[in-house]
Amino acid sequence: MKYLCIIFAIFCTATLSATERPNILLLTVDDMSCDSVGVFGSKLADTTPNMDKLAAQSLRFAHAHVTVGNCMPCRNVMFSGLYSHNNKVEGFYQVKEPGWPHLVDLMKGAGYFTAIRGKVSHSTPYQPYAWDANLDTLPDGSKGHMKDSKSFGISTADGIARAKAARKPFCLVINISDPHKPFWSKHKGGGKDPHTPSRIFKANEVPIPGFLFDDPQVREELALYYSSVRRADDCVGEVLSALDASGEADNTVVMFMSDHGMPLPFAKTQLYHHSTHTPWMVRWPGVTKAGSIDNQHMISAVDFLPTILDITGIPHPKRLDGRSYLPLLKGGTQKDREFVIKEYNENAGRSRDPMRGIQTKKYLYLFNPWSNGERVFATATTGTVTYRRMVDLASSDKSLSARLNLYKHRVPEELYNVTKDPDCLVNLINHKEHQNELQVLRTKLQAWMIKTKDTPMLEVFKKREDREFSEAYMQKLEKESAARRGNKPKNKPKKKTNLIKWTLPENISYGQSATLIISHNIPKTLSEQLLHVTIKNEQGKRIQRKVLKLSGSGEVEVDFDIPKTLKGKKVSFAAFIGSDYSKNLQHLNSNPISLK
Repeated sequence: MKYLCIIFAIFCTATLSATERPNILLLTVDDMSCDSVGVFGSKLADTTPNMDKLAAQSLRFAHAHVTVGNCMPCRNVMFSGLYSHNNKVEGFYQVKEPGWPHLVDLMKGAGYFTAIRGKVSHSTPYQPYAWDANLDTLPDGSKGHMKDSKSFGISTADGIARAKAARKPFCLVINISDPHKPFWSKHKGGGKDPHTPSRIFKANEVPIPGFLFDDPQVREELALYYSSVRRADDCVGEVLSALDASGEADNTVVMFMSDHGMPLPFAKTQLYHHSTHTPWMVRWPGVTKAGSIDNQHMISAVDFLPTILDITGIPHPKRLDGRSYLPLLKGGTQKDREFVIKEYNENAGRSRDPMRGIQTKKYLYLFNPWSNGERVFATATTGTVTYRRMVDLASSDKSLSARLNLYKHRVPEELYNVTKDPDCLVNLINHKEHQNELQVLRTKLQAWMIKTKDTPMLEVFKKREDREFSEAYMQKLEKESAARRGNKPKNKPKKKTNLIKWTLPENISYGQSATLIISHNIPKTLSEQLLHVTIKNEQGKRIQRKVLKLSGSGEVEVDFDIPKTLKGKKVSFAAFIGSDYSKNLQHLNSNPISLK
């Protein structure tokens, strides 16, 4: 056996019969916001009848969150009980030596039959992994289509039958593909989608999430999303029907959740409230109270593994960041469940955009050290109709222009009152009346970084006012990511360090002009280059940018008018040489400068 804890688990559970240990059925949907479910507040009637029926039989948690708004990192947090910086699965890449036992290892070691359907490559640190069965292949040898609701029922029945044949309790992980794109509608190659939802929603009836905007094209995309939610619900119905038909429902713990929010801007690949809020419910016959709601405690995806281990009586491995919430399933209470931690590192591409967050029932604080006013966030939703429409409208709509700028560049710190503003529209980071709570959240986040040994980010967090330190850290991360993947960006100009130097103004006042003096030495081999100079407010949001053409050696002055009504007490500057930031030859970033 690979891990001593597995051997110990076998010893502890060897005397128990299959009937004494409950089966486990984890049922997940992909890219679905919590408030798309009827009982979790959907404004669209009849979206999820099967999920609502399950909720009526379950305990559901009003304040449950995953740790991150992207798939593979989230699922590996669940199955390791460790935050991403400790389980090493920070992005979408293989980790051959993770150094921790997976759910599969622990459950198999304790005598369970383990099987998975869907998201197989995203559910473990490397492939192939030692599941007893991959249920993507149906009993007739065909591959189950990821959008075929009937096939999920067939896979579930197959997994249960195999466990019975092996005379073992089962641990099934059934991952439904919807409403992950492609949405229901048409295949990419054209033609009608044969996997039709039991109900199709129209553009004129769908609600518009508060973090998006009302537009005919956006409504059309949301109608496809909600129709795909309904198809996910159809899959849930097929899975639960198969469980009922097997005769194992009364001895099976069913857990249901979504891996993160909808695949549209400001939800997926983010840490906002709707990015991580998940419709977590647990049905454990004879233990959980049907139709009950836990409005008191906050639980996290990192708590999934320790809870499953306690339900099944399997000893915990040596290292766990999460904490079992078994007492809550039995109707009890727990202390120290007043907040959850969120952690983002990398998307499916090469880009590193680390973020950390802490959320209570009232506030959400986010720390985004990658944000420098120039770097563009590599999110997974730029291919959506909604994003493209936002880009089209931003040129003539100031509010959408500001939203697009935030979407692309963010700011180093964000604070939201999620009780009043769950869509995270008003950043309170500089509001005087919220400074006490901000300091409390910063202190708790720093304590968590120390406790979980999130060491590199801890240093950046401590020096968050030092933008040069943050930028150096980001460039180090980007180099490490490229080296790990073995890809070096093609035709990327070699960085220079002596093309430009600047002299910053010593005194800057509201309503006055601030002048930067920039000396340049551009070699003839580089010809003429563009100089981009930006002034940012205290939140790191761009106030104004100026672009100049430079060649040869010389000195230029760049003037910015400081608005009298500028909010905040500080500004900062950034500059780079090149056609755009991703191809810059040199980048400068100042620390914040106090205003007078």
